Amino acid sequence: MSDLHTDPDLVSELLMGMRLMGLEYNRIELTPPFGLRFGTVEGRAQFHFVARGTVHLRNLEGAVHTMRAGDAVLLPRGGRHDLLSEPDLPCRDVTSFEAVPLCRSVSEISHCDKEACPQSGALIFSGCMEFDLGGMHPLVALMPEVMLVGTLIGRYPEILPILEAMEREIQGRRAGFAGISARLADIVSAFIVRGWVECGCGDASGWIAALRDPRLGRVLTTLHKEPGRNWSVAELAAIMGASRSVFAERFLEVTGMTPVRYLTELRMRLASQWIGRERMPIDTAAHRLGYGSQAAFSRAFKRVIGHPPGGRRAAAG
Repeated sequence: MSDLHTDPDLVSELLMGMRLMGLEYNRIELTPPFGLRFGTVEGRAQFHFVARGTVHLRNLEGAVHTMRAGDAVLLPRGGRHDLLSEPDLPCRDVTSFEAVPLCRSVSEISHCDKEACPQSGALIFSGCMEFDLGGMHPLVALMPEVMLVGTLIGRYPEILPILEAMEREIQGRRAGFAGISARLADIVSAFIVRGWVECGCGDASGWIAALRDPRLGRVLTTLHKEPGRNWSVAELAAIMGASRSVFAERFLEVTGMTPVRYLTELRMRLASQWIGRERMPIDTAAHRLGYGSQAAFSRAFKRVIGHPPGGRRAAAG
């Protein structure tokens, strides 16, 4: 992976907007042979940490990744996948197992020979997470399907003590271990995302190339800092240090959209976050994002998000 050569403010802006919150976790202990099927809800990420044993992760296409004790993986878009003791075993849906609550968001699944498990059983900590990058949420679609923590350890050795602490908590079952393990899972997942972003977003193409273009990076940083301003193409071209035509052509070439469309999508992603999660009044969000009328804001919101802003509030409960 190559380093990300751009204004560091842009990377900071992206990561500051990241919301990665665990919704439901399971401490899973199994005796081989076993096969677990996960089918996460669309739009949610899935995290797995192997505290003991060897586990094979198999995706929908049949590709297999082998994980050993101390390994963690983030599937940023979730989706159906399997965890198995051997790569070719049949699977049983994880929701079909009895789950015993340990605390508010953590449960335990134990399906093993009590004598054999400590020696030959697998111990896994899994979490379903709500994952959003705010205005840069389209970046999630460009992430790899499977993001293994092992690819980061050489570059970020500080993650090792966190993984080791997580392993001790899950195996030791000390007082409060469930809640601590859940928080550590969130931290490891954020490390994985940050590592991918800081290393240049892998081989992602499209508008991610803007992050590697210092001049376009300045424009994007400005848009993300002041999304409610009524920006003109001429103003944005001046920030880039180019003519309007050169700027517009370069912006479209790299991002795949016009500056106006990019700004509209940025505004609506932010509005969705504010209205849904932060319970901001719709008229306040519209005003903050530069819309003179709530009707115009609602039309833009529905066009980008797919439903009116009131529907986003209702969906968030």
